[in-house]
Amino acid sequence: MPIYQATAVGPPQIGTSTVNKGAMGKDDFLRLLTNQLRFQDPMNPMKGADFAAQLAQFSSVEQLSNISASLEYSINANYVLTQAINNGLSAGFVGKEVRASGDTFTLAEAGDGLRSAKLGYSLGSSASSVTVKIKNERGEVVRTMQLSGTSKGDNSFTWDGLDDGGVDVPGGKYTFSIEAKDSANKNIDASTFFFGRVSSVRFTAEGTKFVINGQEVFLGNILEILEG
Repeated sequence: MPIYQATAVGPPQIGTSTVNKGAMGKDDFLRLLTNQLRFQDPMNPMKGADFAAQLAQFSSVEQLSNISASLEYSINANYVLTQAINNGLSAGFVGKEVRASGDTFTLAEAGDGLRSAKLGYSLGSSASSVTVKIKNERGEVVRTMQLSGTSKGDNSFTWDGLDDGGVDVPGGKYTFSIEAKDSANKNIDASTFFFGRVSSVRFTAEGTKFVINGQEVFLGNILEILEG
């Protein structure tokens, strides 16, 4: 099954820098130079060399200001172009199965056909035991499972939507956590992810979002695009 790696490009940090209001711009510099010429001592006028030096400084300030404006325009244009390319590519992901980072997923209502949830986790090292706890929106543990996937790296499992008593739980949002321990009973770092199919792509002011199993997921959280 071919796998495509998704790469997220975030917006550049433009317009967020703090401007030093005490800094003198080119207009202020020119105004100061003009006033200096207007109010200079006629008995001791400014020397030509000094005047030329100040004009050179003004020219340098003006050029730096123009370069800064050009760079900002170029960065903005590149960002818009990058967003347009990303949006065009993202539309092609509709119908694809994806793997996304996170611990929150949506379970379909009972009777909606196949309502199992395919989940996964990545271990920093091999574990001797792995326990998963699935909680509802109220934070109540509805299912505790001992998993067999203890190898270092990516592991996956499927939850059938049943609680510890074998009863179907209501549809909705759920979270899951992984507790992995080594042979010395020490905790092992584990990151979580889930699988789902992209039903649509939304372009919002916050960024591009995939709708996966009814919930919105940022493009940056997509780890893999799997062949649909």
